Amino acid sequence: MIASSPDGVVIDVQVIPRAAKAGVAGTRENAVLVRLHAPPVDGAANAELVDILSHALGVPRRAIAIATGERTRRKRVAVAGITADEARRRLAP
Repeated sequence: MIASSPDGVVIDVQVIPRAAKAGVAGTRENAVLVRLHAPPVDGAANAELVDILSHALGVPRRAIAIATGERTRRKRVAVAGITADEARRRLAP
C-alpha cells in the first residue's frame, strides 16, 4: 500500500469520484481510499487527488505525481520528500 522509493514513497490509491464528502477515508483492498468531489472529467479528479494528498501528507503539490492509473480509479502516486513511516502516520485515521 505504501512503499519506499529512492525519492520518497509510492502509495496505492483507490479513488471515489463525485463523493459527497472529500478526503482520505481509510483503506480499501490494500489501497488508501480517497473520496473526491470532482467528476473524472478533464483531469479534475486527478487535480483534486493531488490537492487532498498534498494537504494530508504536508508536502507541496509539486512533490506529488500520479505514476500510473491517470484514467482509472486505482492509481499509484509517487510522493517525494517523505518517508513511508511518515506517510503511514499522516494518512492514518
